[in-house]
Amino acid sequence: MPLTVPMDEELRLALPDLTRAERQLASHILSNYPVAALGSITALAREGGVSSPTVVRLVQKLGYKGYPDFQRALRGQVEAMLVSPLVKQARAVGAAEGHVLSRFVGAVMENLQATAAQIDPAEFDAAAALLADPSRQIFAMGGRITHAVADYFVTLMKVIRPEVLLMSDMSNAWAPALLDMKRGDVLVVFDIRRYENAVVQVAEVAREQGAEIVLVTDRWVSPAAVHASHVLPCHIDAPSAWDSNVALMVLVEALLTAVQGLSWAVTETRMKRLEDLYTRTRLFRRYR
Repeated sequence: MPLTVPMDEELRLALPDLTRAERQLASHILSNYPVAALGSITALAREGGVSSPTVVRLVQKLGYKGYPDFQRALRGQVEAMLVSPLVKQARAVGAAEGHVLSRFVGAVMENLQATAAQIDPAEFDAAAALLADPSRQIFAMGGRITHAVADYFVTLMKVIRPEVLLMSDMSNAWAPALLDMKRGDVLVVFDIRRYENAVVQVAEVAREQGAEIVLVTDRWVSPAAVHASHVLPCHIDAPSAWDSNVALMVLVEALLTAVQGLSWAVTETRMKRLEDLYTRTRLFRRYR
């Protein structure tokens, strides 16, 4: 069945006509879209708290012959989302209207509002609590573009609490970093389309070692989500050849604020000590 509307929108439109169990399943898929429906029918039924026949009934109500047909359509839509910069730029030029600054700022503001609406506050709070736990070492990594966001996150998190490490943007340094990652540690992964195989692989290995994964991704959700304890999806669309990282940066700053609040006794002491060191080394220019 060819998609005339996005799959998540299809599910939302169908909600009023579903049974209680089907609605429960649809809600689970929407809350974990699209990764929830990319696994086996058994896994989806178990995670959604329903039976496998309920999964089949739901997809048939949506107009699909069965679960494999439903998954093929979903994967096709996900593939269409993973467009190259050249394709994105062609679309942006074709849709251009008004000054580029106004168009870009408008798109970013829409991204921020949509991101705030999509992220579950309980999921956000749980991720912040993990990051504030002093018994856990924090690691962070990103891909070709998102490494800069991971770097920013680590720079400020090091002020808030100890035991924070930025994994190198060189893939040959990831294996040694994984050697020091123990059960209960936290790996914060930044991965947006086009998802990088190496980033997903590191998340998989870290999970196998017992680390908790906090994934900051886009609204289509990186494949690394299957290894994540917490997934924080951001909206990244922009009238450009590249996606926007603004929503990721705002999310990072919100997380930093939350962690700072949870560990203020430690953070305050660290910040006072840091200011003393800055004064002693005369790092910043002073005006008198």
